[in-house]
Amino acid sequence: MAKHEHVRVAVIGSGFGGLGAAVRLRREGITDFVVLERADSVGGTWRDNSYPGCACDVPSHLYSFSFAPNPDWPRTFSGQRHIRAYLEHVTDTFGIRPHLRLGHEVLRMEWDAEALRWEIETSQGSFSAEVVVSATGPLSDPKIPDIPGLADFPGKVFHSARWDHDYDLTGKRVAMIGTGASAIQIVPAIQPQVAKLTLFQRTPPWVMRRMDRAISGPERWLHRAVPVTGTLRRGLLWGIRELQVGAFTKHPNELGLVEKLAKANIAKAIKDPVLRAKLTPSYRIGCKRILLSSTYYPAVAQPNVDVVASGLREVRGSTVVAADGTETEVDAIVFGTGFHVTDMPIAERVVGAEGKTLADSWKGGMEALRGATAAGFPNFMTVIGPNTGLGNSSMILMIESQLNYMADYLRQLALLTPSGLGGRAALAVRPSAVGAWNRKVQARMERTVWKAGGCESWYLDANGRNTTLWPGTTGEFRRETRQVDLSEYEVLRAPKPVTAPKKARTAARKQEAAQ
Repeated sequence: MAKHEHVRVAVIGSGFGGLGAAVRLRREGITDFVVLERADSVGGTWRDNSYPGCACDVPSHLYSFSFAPNPDWPRTFSGQRHIRAYLEHVTDTFGIRPHLRLGHEVLRMEWDAEALRWEIETSQGSFSAEVVVSATGPLSDPKIPDIPGLADFPGKVFHSARWDHDYDLTGKRVAMIGTGASAIQIVPAIQPQVAKLTLFQRTPPWVMRRMDRAISGPERWLHRAVPVTGTLRRGLLWGIRELQVGAFTKHPNELGLVEKLAKANIAKAIKDPVLRAKLTPSYRIGCKRILLSSTYYPAVAQPNVDVVASGLREVRGSTVVAADGTETEVDAIVFGTGFHVTDMPIAERVVGAEGKTLADSWKGGMEALRGATAAGFPNFMTVIGPNTGLGNSSMILMIESQLNYMADYLRQLALLTPSGLGGRAALAVRPSAVGAWNRKVQARMERTVWKAGGCESWYLDANGRNTTLWPGTTGEFRRETRQVDLSEYEVLRAPKPVTAPKKARTAARKQEAAQ
Protein backbone atom coordinates (compact mmCIF):
# COMPACT_ATOMS: atom_id res chain seq x y z
CA MET A 1 0.00 0.00 0.00
CA ALA A 2 1.11 3.56 -0.68
CA LYS A 3 2.32 5.45 2.36
CA HIS A 4 -0.13 7.82 4.12
CA GLU A 5 1.16 10.86 5.97
CA HIS A 6 -0.81 13.29 8.14
CA VAL A 7 0.41 16.85 8.61
CA ARG A 8 -0.91 20.04 10.07
CA VAL A 9 -0.35 22.00 6.85
CA ALA A 10 0.14 20.90 3.24
CA VAL A 11 1.58 23.49 0.86
CA ILE A 12 1.14 22.86 -2.86
CA GLY A 13 3.89 24.20 -5.12
CA SER A 14 7.47 25.31 -4.52
CA GLY A 15 7.77 28.57 -6.39
CA PHE A 16 7.98 31.93 -4.65
CA GLY A 17 4.54 31.43 -3.07
CA GLY A 18 5.11 27.90 -1.80
CA LEU A 19 8.63 28.48 -0.51
CA GLY A 20 7.53 31.74 1.09
CA ALA A 21 4.72 29.87 2.85
CA ALA A 22 7.15 27.21 4.04
CA VAL A 23 9.55 29.78 5.45
CA ARG A 24 6.73 31.64 7.18
CA LEU A 25 5.42 28.41 8.72
CA ARG A 26 8.82 27.67 10.22
CA ARG A 27 9.14 31.23 11.49
CA GLU A 28 5.73 30.81 13.16
CA GLY A 29 7.05 27.71 14.91
CA ILE A 30 5.11 25.27 12.73
CA THR A 31 7.24 22.39 11.50
CA ASP A 32 4.53 19.78 10.89
CA PHE A 33 4.06 20.52 7.22
CA VAL A 34 5.00 19.30 3.75
CA VAL A 35 5.50 21.05 0.42
CA LEU A 36 4.03 18.96 -2.39
CA GLU A 37 5.80 19.62 -5.68
CA ARG A 38 5.04 17.80 -8.93
CA ALA A 39 8.47 18.51 -10.46
CA ASP A 40 11.85 17.22 -9.35
CA SER A 41 13.14 20.55 -8.03
CA VAL A 42 11.94 23.83 -6.59
CA GLY A 43 11.55 27.07 -8.50
CA GLY A 44 8.04 27.17 -9.93
CA THR A 45 7.78 29.34 -13.03
CA TRP A 46 11.49 30.15 -12.77
CA ARG A 47 12.27 26.45 -13.06
CA ASP A 48 9.85 25.83 -15.92
CA ASN A 49 10.65 28.88 -18.02
CA SER A 50 14.19 28.40 -19.23
CA TYR A 51 13.74 29.71 -22.76
CA PRO A 52 16.52 31.78 -24.38
CA GLY A 53 16.59 35.30 -22.99
CA CYS A 54 14.32 34.54 -20.01
CA ALA A 55 14.57 37.27 -17.37
CA CYS A 56 12.42 39.23 -14.95
CA ASP A 57 10.85 42.60 -15.82
CA VAL A 58 10.85 43.69 -12.16
CA PRO A 59 14.10 45.00 -10.60
CA SER A 60 16.00 42.29 -8.76
CA HIS A 61 16.12 43.99 -5.36
CA LEU A 62 12.33 44.27 -5.38
CA TYR A 63 11.75 40.82 -6.85
CA SER A 64 13.03 38.99 -3.78
CA PHE A 65 11.80 38.30 -0.27
CA SER A 66 12.17 41.09 2.27
CA PHE A 67 13.31 38.47 4.80
CA ALA A 68 15.93 37.08 2.41
CA PRO A 69 17.69 40.00 0.71
CA ASN A 70 20.30 39.13 -1.89
CA PRO A 71 23.17 41.65 -2.00
CA ASP A 72 24.78 39.80 -4.90
CA TRP A 73 22.25 40.21 -7.71
CA PRO A 74 24.42 40.47 -10.83
CA ARG A 75 22.09 42.76 -12.81
CA THR A 76 19.35 45.29 -12.10
CA PHE A 77 16.95 42.94 -13.93
CA SER A 78 18.19 39.42 -13.28
CA GLY A 79 17.86 36.44 -15.56
CA GLN A 80 16.09 33.15 -14.98
CA ARG A 81 19.25 31.30 -13.95
CA HIS A 82 20.01 33.70 -11.10
CA ILE A 83 16.41 33.85 -9.85
CA ARG A 84 16.19 30.08 -9.78
CA ALA A 85 19.51 29.91 -7.90
CA TYR A 86 18.10 32.43 -5.41
CA LEU A 87 15.10 30.18 -4.73
CA GLU A 88 17.40 27.18 -4.20
CA HIS A 89 19.39 29.33 -1.76
CA VAL A 90 16.22 30.27 0.14
CA THR A 91 15.28 26.59 0.33
CA ASP A 92 18.61 25.69 1.91
CA THR A 93 19.02 28.75 4.13
CA PHE A 94 15.63 28.35 5.82
CA GLY A 95 15.73 24.55 6.19
CA ILE A 96 12.94 23.70 3.77
CA ARG A 97 14.51 20.60 2.19
CA PRO A 98 13.19 18.09 4.79
CA HIS A 99 9.65 19.31 4.13
CA LEU A 100 9.82 18.91 0.35
CA ARG A 101 8.00 16.04 -1.34
CA LEU A 102 9.31 16.28 -4.90
CA GLY A 103 7.62 14.36 -7.69
CA HIS A 104 4.32 14.48 -5.78
CA GLU A 105 1.71 15.79 -8.19
CA VAL A 106 -1.60 16.49 -6.49
CA LEU A 107 -4.25 14.43 -8.29
CA ARG A 108 -7.23 15.11 -6.04
CA MET A 109 -8.03 16.82 -2.75
CA GLU A 110 -11.29 16.36 -0.88
CA TRP A 111 -12.59 18.00 2.29
CA ASP A 112 -13.59 15.52 4.99
CA ALA A 113 -16.41 17.32 6.85
CA GLU A 114 -16.46 14.76 9.67
CA ALA A 115 -12.76 14.91 10.51
CA LEU A 116 -12.33 18.55 9.46
CA ARG A 117 -9.33 17.92 7.28
CA TRP A 118 -8.25 17.57 3.69
CA GLU A 119 -7.49 14.21 2.13
CA ILE A 120 -4.95 14.49 -0.63
CA GLU A 121 -4.06 11.96 -3.29
CA THR A 122 -0.74 12.48 -5.04
CA SER A 123 1.18 10.60 -7.69
CA GLN A 124 3.34 9.09 -4.91
CA GLY A 125 0.94 8.40 -2.05
CA SER A 126 -1.73 10.01 0.09
CA PHE A 127 -1.69 12.73 2.72
CA SER A 128 -4.17 14.33 5.06
CA ALA A 129 -3.83 17.89 6.30
CA GLU A 130 -5.75 20.17 8.62
CA VAL A 131 -4.97 23.15 6.40
CA VAL A 132 -4.02 23.37 2.72
CA VAL A 133 -2.15 26.32 1.24
CA SER A 134 -2.35 26.23 -2.55
CA ALA A 135 0.57 28.09 -4.11
CA THR A 136 0.48 26.60 -7.59
CA GLY A 137 0.51 30.08 -9.13
CA PRO A 138 -1.24 31.38 -12.24
CA LEU A 139 1.80 30.89 -14.51
CA SER A 140 2.24 27.16 -14.03
CA ASP A 141 0.14 25.44 -16.71
CA PRO A 142 0.92 26.48 -20.31
CA LYS A 143 -1.92 27.25 -22.68
CA ILE A 144 -1.69 26.13 -26.30
CA PRO A 145 -4.66 27.08 -28.47
CA ASP A 146 -6.64 24.42 -30.30
CA ILE A 147 -5.32 24.94 -33.83
CA PRO A 148 -6.74 22.76 -36.64
CA GLY A 149 -4.02 20.59 -38.18
CA LEU A 150 -1.46 21.19 -35.42
CA ALA A 151 -1.37 17.51 -34.46
CA ASP A 152 -0.22 16.63 -37.99
CA PHE A 153 2.56 19.21 -38.18
CA PRO A 154 5.72 17.27 -39.16
CA GLY A 155 8.15 19.64 -37.44
CA LYS A 156 8.87 20.56 -33.83
CA VAL A 157 6.24 22.13 -31.56
CA PHE A 158 6.71 23.37 -28.00
CA HIS A 159 5.55 26.08 -25.59
CA SER A 160 7.90 28.74 -24.26
CA ALA A 161 7.48 27.29 -20.74
CA ARG A 162 8.47 23.82 -21.96
CA TRP A 163 11.45 24.79 -24.09
CA ASP A 164 13.13 21.89 -25.89
CA HIS A 165 16.83 22.58 -25.40
CA ASP A 166 17.74 19.47 -27.39
CA TYR A 167 16.26 20.97 -30.55
CA ASP A 168 18.70 23.21 -32.42
CA LEU A 169 17.00 26.19 -34.06
CA THR A 170 20.09 27.12 -36.06
CA GLY A 171 19.16 27.60 -39.71
CA LYS A 172 15.53 26.67 -39.10
CA ARG A 173 12.36 28.42 -40.24
CA VAL A 174 10.54 29.22 -37.02
CA ALA A 175 7.01 30.46 -36.29
CA MET A 176 6.68 32.39 -33.02
CA ILE A 177 3.04 32.49 -31.92
CA GLY A 178 2.24 35.42 -29.63
CA THR A 179 3.86 38.71 -28.68
CA GLY A 180 3.66 38.71 -24.90
CA ALA A 181 6.28 38.97 -22.19
CA SER A 182 7.99 35.70 -23.14
CA ALA A 183 7.96 36.32 -26.90
CA ILE A 184 9.68 39.71 -26.70
CA GLN A 185 12.57 38.01 -24.88
CA ILE A 186 12.68 34.95 -27.13
CA VAL A 187 12.64 36.83 -30.45
CA PRO A 188 15.89 38.80 -29.89
CA ALA A 189 17.57 35.70 -28.45
CA ILE A 190 16.86 33.38 -31.41
CA GLN A 191 16.68 35.87 -34.30
CA PRO A 192 20.44 35.80 -35.04
CA GLN A 193 20.55 32.01 -35.36
CA VAL A 194 17.39 31.13 -37.29
CA ALA A 195 17.07 31.27 -41.05
CA LYS A 196 13.61 32.81 -40.95
CA LEU A 197 11.44 33.94 -38.03
CA THR A 198 7.74 34.55 -38.61
CA LEU A 199 6.07 36.35 -35.72
CA PHE A 200 2.30 35.90 -35.43
CA GLN A 201 0.90 38.93 -33.64
CA ARG A 202 -2.79 39.25 -32.84
CA THR A 203 -2.34 42.46 -30.86
CA PRO A 204 0.90 44.48 -30.63
CA PRO A 205 2.22 45.14 -27.12
CA TRP A 206 3.46 48.45 -25.79
CA VAL A 207 7.21 48.08 -25.29
CA MET A 208 9.43 50.44 -23.31
CA ARG A 209 13.20 50.38 -23.11
CA ARG A 210 14.57 48.12 -20.39
CA MET A 211 17.09 50.04 -18.34
CA ASP A 212 19.15 47.00 -17.45
CA ARG A 213 22.79 47.06 -16.43
CA ALA A 214 25.31 45.03 -14.49
CA ILE A 215 25.41 45.80 -10.77
CA SER A 216 28.95 46.86 -9.99
CA GLY A 217 31.27 45.17 -7.54
CA PRO A 218 31.35 48.20 -5.20
CA GLU A 219 27.53 48.27 -5.12
CA ARG A 220 27.35 44.62 -4.17
CA TRP A 221 30.10 45.08 -1.58
CA LEU A 222 28.16 47.98 -0.04
CA HIS A 223 24.95 45.94 0.16
CA ARG A 224 26.83 43.09 1.87
CA ALA A 225 28.75 45.32 4.28
CA VAL A 226 25.87 47.70 5.08
CA PRO A 227 22.64 45.73 4.61
CA VAL A 228 20.46 48.77 5.24
CA THR A 229 21.58 50.15 1.85
CA GLY A 230 19.91 47.20 0.14
CA THR A 231 16.79 47.83 2.19
CA LEU A 232 16.79 51.48 1.15
CA ARG A 233 17.25 50.52 -2.49
CA ARG A 234 14.31 48.15 -2.28
CA GLY A 235 12.22 50.80 -0.55
CA LEU A 236 12.96 53.34 -3.27
CA LEU A 237 12.00 50.90 -6.02
CA TRP A 238 8.79 50.10 -4.15
CA GLY A 239 7.89 53.75 -3.55
CA ILE A 240 8.28 54.74 -7.17
CA ARG A 241 5.89 52.01 -8.23
CA GLU A 242 3.38 52.86 -5.53
CA LEU A 243 3.21 56.40 -6.91
CA GLN A 244 2.39 55.02 -10.37
CA VAL A 245 -0.62 52.98 -9.24
CA GLY A 246 -3.15 55.83 -9.44
CA ALA A 247 -2.61 56.23 -13.18
CA PHE A 248 -3.45 52.56 -13.73
CA THR A 249 -6.36 52.31 -11.32
CA LYS A 250 -8.04 55.73 -11.26
CA HIS A 251 -6.77 58.07 -13.98
CA PRO A 252 -5.80 56.11 -17.14
CA ASN A 253 -5.54 59.32 -19.16
CA GLU A 254 -2.49 60.23 -17.11
CA LEU A 255 -0.69 57.44 -18.97
CA GLY A 256 -0.72 59.57 -22.15
CA LEU A 257 2.82 60.84 -21.57
CA VAL A 258 4.10 57.30 -21.10
CA GLU A 259 2.35 56.35 -24.33
CA LYS A 260 4.16 59.14 -26.19
CA LEU A 261 7.48 57.84 -24.88
CA ALA A 262 6.58 54.34 -26.07
CA LYS A 263 5.69 55.64 -29.54
CA ALA A 264 9.01 57.49 -29.66
CA ASN A 265 10.72 54.21 -28.79
CA ILE A 266 9.01 52.53 -31.76
CA ALA A 267 9.85 55.38 -34.12
CA LYS A 268 13.51 55.34 -33.12
CA ALA A 269 13.94 51.60 -33.68
CA ILE A 270 11.58 50.93 -36.59
CA LYS A 271 12.22 52.99 -39.73
CA ASP A 272 9.88 51.08 -42.05
CA PRO A 273 6.48 52.85 -41.78
CA VAL A 274 4.54 49.70 -42.69
CA LEU A 275 6.23 47.65 -39.97
CA ARG A 276 5.91 50.56 -37.55
CA ALA A 277 2.15 50.64 -38.12
CA LYS A 278 1.94 46.90 -37.44
CA LEU A 279 3.80 47.30 -34.15
CA THR A 280 1.88 50.34 -32.85
CA PRO A 281 -1.00 49.44 -30.50
CA SER A 282 -4.38 51.13 -30.77
CA TYR A 283 -5.31 50.76 -27.09
CA ARG A 284 -4.27 52.80 -24.05
CA ILE A 285 -0.86 51.87 -22.72
CA GLY A 286 -1.14 49.80 -19.54
CA CYS A 287 -4.33 47.99 -20.62
CA LYS A 288 -2.10 45.00 -21.31
CA ARG A 289 1.12 44.60 -19.37
CA ILE A 290 3.75 47.13 -20.44
CA LEU A 291 6.71 45.11 -21.67
CA LEU A 292 10.35 46.04 -21.22
CA SER A 293 12.97 45.37 -23.89
CA SER A 294 15.74 47.28 -25.60
CA THR A 295 16.35 44.51 -28.15
CA TYR A 296 12.86 43.48 -29.35
CA TYR A 297 12.26 46.22 -31.92
CA PRO A 298 15.78 46.03 -33.40
CA ALA A 299 15.32 42.25 -33.74
CA VAL A 300 11.95 42.38 -35.55
CA ALA A 301 13.41 44.99 -37.93
CA GLN A 302 15.97 42.48 -39.21
CA PRO A 303 15.53 41.09 -42.75
CA ASN A 304 15.04 37.48 -41.57
CA VAL A 305 12.01 38.45 -39.42
CA ASP A 306 8.48 38.77 -40.78
CA VAL A 307 5.70 40.17 -38.59
CA VAL A 308 2.25 38.83 -39.48
CA ALA A 309 -0.36 41.09 -37.90
CA SER A 310 -2.76 38.23 -37.33
CA GLY A 311 -3.18 35.16 -35.17
CA LEU A 312 -2.54 31.57 -36.26
CA ARG A 313 -5.66 30.02 -37.83
CA GLU A 314 -4.60 26.56 -38.97
CA VAL A 315 -1.70 24.29 -39.90
CA ARG A 316 -1.54 22.44 -43.23
CA GLY A 317 1.34 20.04 -43.18
CA SER A 318 4.42 22.20 -42.70
CA THR A 319 2.50 25.36 -43.68
CA VAL A 320 1.16 27.68 -41.00
CA VAL A 321 -1.80 29.81 -42.04
CA ALA A 322 -2.69 33.11 -40.38
CA ALA A 323 -6.22 34.41 -39.86
CA ASP A 324 -5.59 36.92 -42.66
CA GLY A 325 -4.65 34.10 -45.07
CA THR A 326 -0.88 34.55 -44.91
CA GLU A 327 0.87 31.20 -45.50
CA THR A 328 4.38 30.37 -44.33
CA GLU A 329 6.48 27.19 -44.49
CA VAL A 330 8.17 26.48 -41.16
CA ASP A 331 10.25 23.80 -39.46
CA ALA A 332 9.26 24.62 -35.89
CA ILE A 333 6.41 26.31 -34.02
CA VAL A 334 7.01 27.99 -30.67
CA PHE A 335 3.96 29.00 -28.68
CA GLY A 336 4.26 32.04 -26.44
CA THR A 337 0.55 31.96 -25.73
CA GLY A 338 0.51 32.26 -21.98
CA PHE A 339 -1.01 30.14 -19.25
CA HIS A 340 -4.28 28.92 -17.75
CA VAL A 341 -4.68 31.90 -15.43
CA THR A 342 -8.44 32.29 -14.92
CA ASP A 343 -9.08 28.56 -15.39
CA MET A 344 -6.28 26.99 -13.37
CA PRO A 345 -6.27 23.17 -13.73
CA ILE A 346 -5.65 22.66 -9.99
CA ALA A 347 -9.19 23.95 -9.39
CA GLU A 348 -10.56 20.83 -11.10
CA ARG A 349 -8.85 18.67 -8.47
CA VAL A 350 -10.07 20.40 -5.31
CA VAL A 351 -13.42 19.12 -3.94
CA GLY A 352 -14.98 21.23 -1.21
CA ALA A 353 -17.54 20.84 1.58
CA GLU A 354 -20.52 20.62 -0.76
CA GLY A 355 -18.94 18.05 -3.06
CA LYS A 356 -18.26 20.64 -5.75
CA THR A 357 -14.89 21.27 -7.28
CA LEU A 358 -13.28 24.67 -6.98
CA ALA A 359 -13.58 24.92 -10.77
CA ASP A 360 -17.37 24.45 -10.54
CA SER A 361 -17.56 26.99 -7.75
CA TRP A 362 -15.66 29.48 -9.91
CA LYS A 363 -17.60 28.91 -13.13
CA GLY A 364 -18.97 32.45 -12.95
CA GLY A 365 -15.48 33.80 -12.23
CA MET A 366 -12.77 33.34 -9.63
CA GLU A 367 -13.38 35.05 -6.30
CA ALA A 368 -11.88 34.71 -2.86
CA LEU A 369 -11.92 36.83 0.27
CA ARG A 370 -8.77 38.98 0.25
CA GLY A 371 -7.50 36.71 -2.53
CA ALA A 372 -7.10 33.90 -0.01
CA THR A 373 -10.22 31.94 0.97
CA ALA A 374 -13.08 30.67 -1.22
CA ALA A 375 -16.63 29.94 -0.03
CA GLY A 376 -17.28 26.23 0.44
CA PHE A 377 -13.61 25.32 0.98
CA PRO A 378 -12.79 25.37 4.73
CA ASN A 379 -9.16 25.57 5.85
CA PHE A 380 -8.09 26.09 2.24
CA MET A 381 -6.06 29.13 1.24
CA THR A 382 -4.57 30.35 -1.99
CA VAL A 383 -1.40 32.34 -2.42
CA ILE A 384 -1.52 34.54 -5.54
CA GLY A 385 -5.26 33.95 -5.58
CA PRO A 386 -8.00 35.90 -7.39
CA ASN A 387 -7.40 39.64 -7.80
CA THR A 388 -3.94 39.65 -6.26
CA GLY A 389 -1.91 40.18 -9.43
CA LEU A 390 -0.11 43.42 -10.27
CA GLY A 391 0.31 45.41 -13.44
CA ASN A 392 3.37 47.45 -12.47
CA SER A 393 5.17 46.10 -9.41
CA SER A 394 6.57 43.00 -7.72
CA MET A 395 4.35 40.03 -6.93
CA ILE A 396 6.64 39.21 -4.01
CA LEU A 397 5.06 42.13 -2.16
CA MET A 398 1.61 40.60 -2.60
CA ILE A 399 2.83 37.13 -1.68
CA GLU A 400 4.30 38.39 1.60
CA SER A 401 1.01 40.13 2.43
CA GLN A 402 -0.89 36.90 1.83
CA LEU A 403 1.61 35.07 4.04
CA ASN A 404 0.77 37.54 6.83
CA TYR A 405 -2.87 36.58 6.42
CA MET A 406 -2.01 32.87 6.38
CA ALA A 407 0.00 33.23 9.59
CA ASP A 408 -2.85 34.95 11.41
CA TYR A 409 -5.33 32.40 10.04
CA LEU A 410 -3.28 29.62 11.64
CA ARG A 411 -2.99 31.57 14.89
CA GLN A 412 -6.77 31.95 15.02
CA LEU A 413 -7.21 28.22 14.44
CA ALA A 414 -4.79 27.48 17.27
CA LEU A 415 -6.75 29.77 19.61
CA LEU A 416 -9.96 27.95 18.69
CA THR A 417 -8.46 24.59 19.70
CA PRO A 418 -6.63 25.16 22.99
CA SER A 419 -4.42 22.31 24.13
CA GLY A 420 -6.17 19.62 26.10
CA LEU A 421 -9.72 20.30 24.96
CA GLY A 422 -9.55 17.76 22.12
CA GLY A 423 -11.17 18.00 18.72
CA ARG A 424 -10.29 20.33 15.92
CA ALA A 425 -11.65 23.48 14.35
CA ALA A 426 -11.90 24.83 10.85
CA LEU A 427 -12.67 28.24 9.43
CA ALA A 428 -15.18 28.40 6.60
CA VAL A 429 -15.39 31.80 4.95
CA ARG A 430 -18.93 33.14 4.76
CA PRO A 431 -20.26 33.49 1.19
CA SER A 432 -21.58 36.93 2.14
CA ALA A 433 -18.05 38.06 3.03
CA VAL A 434 -16.63 36.76 -0.25
CA GLY A 435 -19.46 38.42 -2.17
CA ALA A 436 -19.00 41.78 -0.44
CA TRP A 437 -15.25 41.73 -1.03
CA ASN A 438 -15.62 40.76 -4.67
CA ARG A 439 -18.26 43.42 -5.37
CA LYS A 440 -15.97 46.06 -3.90
CA VAL A 441 -13.02 44.89 -5.98
CA GLN A 442 -15.01 44.68 -9.21
CA ALA A 443 -16.58 48.11 -8.67
CA ARG A 444 -13.11 49.62 -8.35
CA MET A 445 -11.97 47.67 -11.41
CA GLU A 446 -14.38 49.48 -13.74
CA ARG A 447 -12.34 52.66 -13.93
CA THR A 448 -8.94 51.01 -14.23
CA VAL A 449 -6.96 51.03 -17.45
CA TRP A 450 -7.31 47.23 -17.55
CA LYS A 451 -11.06 47.55 -18.05
CA ALA A 452 -11.34 50.97 -19.71
CA GLY A 453 -8.21 50.87 -21.85
CA GLY A 454 -9.79 49.30 -24.93
CA CYS A 455 -7.98 45.96 -25.09
CA GLU A 456 -8.52 42.27 -24.48
CA SER A 457 -5.94 40.65 -22.24
CA TRP A 458 -5.22 37.55 -20.20
CA TYR A 459 -6.24 39.58 -17.17
CA LEU A 460 -9.89 39.07 -18.19
CA ASP A 461 -11.85 35.83 -17.83
CA ALA A 462 -14.35 34.35 -20.28
CA ASN A 463 -17.02 36.69 -18.90
CA GLY A 464 -14.93 39.78 -19.46
CA ARG A 465 -14.25 40.31 -15.73
CA ASN A 466 -10.81 41.12 -14.43
CA THR A 467 -10.40 38.42 -11.79
CA THR A 468 -6.62 38.60 -11.92
CA LEU A 469 -5.34 42.01 -10.82
CA TRP A 470 -5.54 44.05 -7.63
CA PRO A 471 -7.00 47.55 -8.25
CA GLY A 472 -4.96 49.33 -5.60
CA THR A 473 -1.53 49.78 -4.08
CA THR A 474 0.51 47.01 -2.49
CA GLY A 475 0.48 49.00 0.75
CA GLU A 476 -3.32 48.99 0.78
CA PHE A 477 -3.40 45.24 0.16
CA ARG A 478 -0.99 44.69 3.04
CA ARG A 479 -3.33 46.57 5.36
CA GLU A 480 -6.30 44.51 4.12
CA THR A 481 -4.49 41.24 4.85
CA ARG A 482 -2.79 42.12 8.13
CA GLN A 483 -5.13 39.93 10.18
CA VAL A 484 -8.14 37.67 9.92
CA ASP A 485 -11.54 39.12 10.77
CA LEU A 486 -13.39 36.21 12.41
CA SER A 487 -16.74 37.83 11.67
CA GLU A 488 -16.10 36.91 8.03
CA TYR A 489 -15.86 33.22 8.94
CA GLU A 490 -17.96 30.45 10.38
CA VAL A 491 -16.22 28.26 12.93
CA LEU A 492 -16.61 24.52 12.32
CA ARG A 493 -15.81 22.04 15.08
CA ALA A 494 -15.09 18.33 15.22
CA PRO A 495 -16.13 16.81 18.57
CA LYS A 496 -13.14 14.54 18.89
CA PRO A 497 -9.90 13.73 17.10
CA VAL A 498 -10.09 11.28 14.21
CA THR A 499 -6.85 9.55 13.36
CA ALA A 500 -7.82 7.24 10.52
CA PRO A 501 -8.17 8.68 7.01
CA LYS A 502 -11.66 8.82 5.53
CA LYS A 503 -11.11 5.83 3.22
CA ALA A 504 -10.04 3.67 6.15
CA ARG A 505 -13.04 4.75 8.23
CA THR A 506 -15.42 4.03 5.36
CA ALA A 507 -13.92 0.55 4.91
CA ALA A 508 -14.22 -0.12 8.65
CA ARG A 509 -17.89 0.88 8.67
CA LYS A 510 -18.61 -1.41 5.73
CA GLN A 511 -16.86 -4.28 7.50
CA GLU A 512 -18.91 -3.69 10.67
CA ALA A 513 -22.11 -3.63 8.65
CA ALA A 514 -21.20 -6.91 6.96
CA GLN A 515 -20.67 -8.56 10.34
